Amino acid sequence: MSVFLDSELTEAERTEDAFFHVIPVPLERTVSYGAGTEGGPAAILEASNELERLCKGIEPCAKGIYTHAALDCDGPLPEVMERLAAKTEAVVKAGKFPVTLGGEHSLSYGAVSGVARALGQPIGIVQIDAHADLRIAYQDEKHSHASVMHLLAEEGVRLAQFGVRALCPQEAESRIKNKVFHVDAEELVVNNIHAIDLPEDFPDLVYVSFDVDGLDPSQMPATGTPVPGGLGFYQALHLVEHALKGRRCVGFDVVELAPNGEEAWDFTAAQIVYRLMAL
Repeated sequence: MSVFLDSELTEAERTEDAFFHVIPVPLERTVSYGAGTEGGPAAILEASNELERLCKGIEPCAKGIYTHAALDCDGPLPEVMERLAAKTEAVVKAGKFPVTLGGEHSLSYGAVSGVARALGQPIGIVQIDAHADLRIAYQDEKHSHASVMHLLAEEGVRLAQFGVRALCPQEAESRIKNKVFHVDAEELVVNNIHAIDLPEDFPDLVYVSFDVDGLDPSQMPATGTPVPGGLGFYQALHLVEHALKGRRCVGFDVVELAPNGEEAWDFTAAQIVYRLMAL
């Protein structure tokens, strides 16, 4: 079984007692343009072997990183979501931190649902993404990657979206209805903005959902729907870091990597995962 940061971890740092619990979810069911997200988790795990222990002056792995076996993604999507929710719920209830590797973005519904159940408190999502993912359904599937945030918003989860640059009228309406906080890519990129304050009433407990297509295709072309005009690598990370100031991160996912044979993009995704651990 592949292990995140396998080449750097000591035996004591890779046990189930570890703080970080990595859950690979090779889900590819509702992709609508490019394919390949099924291979995303394995590519991230493989590339993570080339990371260094030190990140932003600290060693996140010193808290321990335990990598679970890949989630079974067979069967109806609601069953897959519940399978994942049970995983993240158990991790949080054990006092650990869930890190979910995708796989298509629809998996965030299961990951977030489990975290919310375990905490029993309101949580908010900070989303890096080229798309709002607020369609009611896509291709007749409500658990689509294009409607995952709609499902969560309808259940009362607050959203803060950064980097969106592809939006349909239904999603624009959903933003208004569900009071979605957002600063889109053009404003962020043109003005080189790296820090946005969340609304004062945004929940203190924050889950981060990082879709790699939030980055510009020049820095991340290995994704199903690359959209020009995206965020820079450091810009996206700085936006997340600033949004978390004064709040507590309770889990995150990195999704939509579709490996294309160029190791640089797998490594970029792995570096994002480790940088988010460093928060």
